[in-house]
Amino acid sequence: MSVSPAWELRENGDPAATWFDVRLTFPDGAGVDLLAVVSGGCVSFEDVRARPPLSLVDLTELADWIEGPLFDSCAGASGTQAEPGAAAAGGARRARPAWPRGSEGRRLVAQEYRAAQQQGADPVLAVMSATGHSRRASLRLIAQARDAGYLAPRHAKG
Repeated sequence: MSVSPAWELRENGDPAATWFDVRLTFPDGAGVDLLAVVSGGCVSFEDVRARPPLSLVDLTELADWIEGPLFDSCAGASGTQAEPGAAAAGGARRARPAWPRGSEGRRLVAQEYRAAQQQGADPVLAVMSATGHSRRASLRLIAQARDAGYLAPRHAKG
């Protein structure tokens, strides 16, 4: 697998979005080339070409295949800290940091969320980085922290 920065869009001297060329080559001669863009803490695929074509199952697993090497390249390209456990070898899945369950976990999620808000950072991305969970799982944890009263309700009801 190879990951290399293709180009970068800067806003006020800081990277706003970075595009990466990613190439996966398999021992049987199959391969995948894709263009991934990292912006605002999110990764999206702009173009995917596979030989032979990917099945729907393989397409859903594509993110897992490139996750570790892409995060390593993001850290190297932007000079920023990579997400915890991002140095996985050979594209293996990253180990999640230990995160307490129950009320202790919800309290820590709320702390991470509020700290990111105070620093002007993306609170969901901060929770994702702290827990090692996906965006969807992190949003679920944030909702549980709200329901438990650790965070203010999202919308005022009136």
